[in-house]
Amino acid sequence: EGRYRILEKLGEGGMATVYLADDVRHERRVAVKVLKPELAAVVGADRFLAEIKTTANLQHPHILPLFDSGEADGFLFYVMPYVEGETLRDRLDREKQLPVEEALGIATSVASALQVAHEAGIVHRDIKPGNVLLSRGEPLVADFGIALAVGSAGGSRLTETGLSVGTPYYMSPEQATGDQSIGPASDIYALACVLYEMLVGEPPYSGSTAQAVLGKIIQGAPVSATAVRSSIPANVDAALRRALEKLPADRFRDARGFAAALADPGFRYGHDPRAGAADAGGARAWRRRTVAAAGAAVLFAGLAALAQFGDEEPGRVARFGVALPDGHDPGLPYGANVALSPDGGRLVYVGPMAGGGQQLWLRALDQLAPRPINGTEGALSPAFSPDGARVAFLTTAPTTLKVVSLGGEPPLTLATDGLGGNSVAWGPDGRIYVDGAALSIGWIPETGGEVTLLTQLDSATAELFHGWYDVLPNSRGILFTVGRTPASAAGLYTIAVADVETGAHRTLVQGVYARYAPSGHLVYATAEGALLAAPFDPDRLELTGAPVALAEGVGVGSFGSADLTLSRDGTLVYLAGGVASGLARAVWVDRAGGVTPVDPDWEFDPGEPEVGVALSPDDRRLAVKVSTEAGEDIWIKELDDGPLSRLTFHEALDRRPRWSADGRRVFYTSDREGPDNHYDIWSQPADGTGSPERLLDLEASITEAVRAADDRGWILRLGGLANQTGVRDLVALADGAEAPTPIAAEPYDEKAVDLSPDGRWVAYESTETGRDEIYVRPYPDADGGKWQVSTQGGINPRWGRTGRELFYVDGAGNMVAVAVDAVGGTFRSGRRETLFSVAERSLHALPNYTTWDVAADDERFLMVQVGTAGDGASTLVVVQNFFRELRERVGR
Repeated sequence: EGRYRILEKLGEGGMATVYLADDVRHERRVAVKVLKPELAAVVGADRFLAEIKTTANLQHPHILPLFDSGEADGFLFYVMPYVEGETLRDRLDREKQLPVEEALGIATSVASALQVAHEAGIVHRDIKPGNVLLSRGEPLVADFGIALAVGSAGGSRLTETGLSVGTPYYMSPEQATGDQSIGPASDIYALACVLYEMLVGEPPYSGSTAQAVLGKIIQGAPVSATAVRSSIPANVDAALRRALEKLPADRFRDARGFAAALADPGFRYGHDPRAGAADAGGARAWRRRTVAAAGAAVLFAGLAALAQFGDEEPGRVARFGVALPDGHDPGLPYGANVALSPDGGRLVYVGPMAGGGQQLWLRALDQLAPRPINGTEGALSPAFSPDGARVAFLTTAPTTLKVVSLGGEPPLTLATDGLGGNSVAWGPDGRIYVDGAALSIGWIPETGGEVTLLTQLDSATAELFHGWYDVLPNSRGILFTVGRTPASAAGLYTIAVADVETGAHRTLVQGVYARYAPSGHLVYATAEGALLAAPFDPDRLELTGAPVALAEGVGVGSFGSADLTLSRDGTLVYLAGGVASGLARAVWVDRAGGVTPVDPDWEFDPGEPEVGVALSPDDRRLAVKVSTEAGEDIWIKELDDGPLSRLTFHEALDRRPRWSADGRRVFYTSDREGPDNHYDIWSQPADGTGSPERLLDLEASITEAVRAADDRGWILRLGGLANQTGVRDLVALADGAEAPTPIAAEPYDEKAVDLSPDGRWVAYESTETGRDEIYVRPYPDADGGKWQVSTQGGINPRWGRTGRELFYVDGAGNMVAVAVDAVGGTFRSGRRETLFSVAERSLHALPNYTTWDVAADDERFLMVQVGTAGDGASTLVVVQNFFRELRERVGR
């Protein structure tokens, strides 16, 4: 008391509990470590404090100094600086594996600290990731000499109690057998274990129990880091093998020598175990010695079972995370946006583009930084060519298939007509498989051409789309996902296989996304984010065994999409993150981005493929499309926590509600009469008292409708999938007119229309610049001018109710407010203000149709928040030698 003021508990380790404290005398924050009582009882205060003095004078840039030590009320404590940052253990738990250059830099710095300590006669004895602090990018070795003080002070009594000094994964063989003569070579061994883990993703010897780990340390075969991660240089692998020798005499003479070998490209050592070389004689001698000594060692029980540990098969399964730059999260709401090269060495993913929007990025797995692929603006769903030299991808608005060479040549456009959806796969048969305009499987020659449809949707089982393709290596069949209506008895999503020759397809298993493993397995994700695998015969196109669960946490997005990819060499890459729950909630969002649920007790299924909401003119009711087993219908919600009542009762698709100006009626699109996906405009009283009435029935499908402010006409969006063009147009239709007149009917994709409160201006999305931007035209005289409002991409235009602002979502996923001014027939846009990030709050906003509304005072937005299990953040996970795991756990 009076020296240190304890603030909070920071953590607990094997030897001590750590507290954050104020150093009262020096007015600084410190870390006070209190020795465990059972350890202090064995060691004794006098002996511990005498031994720890030998470490107090160590000074080195990479050594965390010792400030103080003492005894208080029977507790032994020592004091070190409090360092802002994290431990290497924290970093590895998050990223699993570090870039080679960074790992070598950390190991070299720690080696220099060890060299200084060893020259002073001090051995750390507990080098491990948890004792390496990372502060401003520089490593600091903590607890230097503490293990020595505990071990020396405790002597033989420490061994007799069963307490140990050291961590099993990083113990040298001499520590594992209780050898009291521990020298610098033991620290070098431990540092090699730490470096191996930084490079490979796990320590060189692992096991489910401490006994198993120590048994492998003593008896295990030599390891090779390069055999697991091919990007590790040969000299680094050789240095690791020497530092991990069983006999201390066979390791480096000092830490300086280890660091020098890591930096010397020409360093080689012994026999490379990848070539099947026999164990070195010295290692065999050490193995015999340690097995004999194991009977006398009392650190851990169970070492007599060493005989079960033989030489391990090379090519261990290794899991690790791959770090991407800030803001690079391929876990987008739609599309499969990660692709792995056939050789497993390169990753292409969808990332951000300067100034807004998205593009493709290329990342070699053995390099730290990715690079953008020029000419891929607006890309989604990349797919490697079989030779790994090119990448096919889609762009939207309109949907276009392109191919880019990784050698630097500009992309080539292969097709623009007859495409729909998000799926791309490049088969070994010279075909690129894509979504056809009917949302079934189509294909295009890799040299370009017209889309040839392969499969047909089965209306008997309520199939809505075929997507997320994977062509089998024999080109005999293609795996894909079948999406169905929620009312389908077959389930919302299933994995199917199609015969490439006939186009006939059949269901294999329930799941959302599948890939074929050349080991003879079907690997797939479920809607809950579980990763499963089952034996699969690519010639017979059928499963030959039961599925086995392998992992959880695979990120699953909208429409059954997942980012899961396999290479021919047995590398698996997937995004772990949020799982689309299928449910959503209506929320109020203020201009600062604050989110408040409309009704905390109300969640609903918005259905596929889009959300549909509209506020009544008085903000007291919400018209919303809800999907149930009965189909997609319009419901009315009394705001905020009032009842929810069903308005439409039909097995057809009722979508995209809008209110009449007086708030008495609701208009909506429906395909309840006529061919599938041919929409007309229907209406009925909002209180549910009247019968549905078809208001508009045109030759073209009406996929969006806004009632004119004077209730004397309509603004309509025509076209889309129903007419197979993929391009939408905006027209005006006056009440009683025989034919519509164009508003925006140019050879671009125009959609998401909204009319200003005074009825004079139409805002909409258009792709005339190559990506979606927001435009304004006068109404009804559309020839009176055209003004582009957005500058860095824009979707979802919606007028403020006061008419003084126009809102939209920009290319970076932010809600933007633009001040508007209209004098006479001239429109002017003024100050542009970014309000909040729509993407970061999981708020629904996709091109094609505005899925949110603005409150009457323009201060709040009624939006839909898409539900996820987990926080929605994505982590890129790499599994090397995945085929071995499939063979061992799933079989054939």
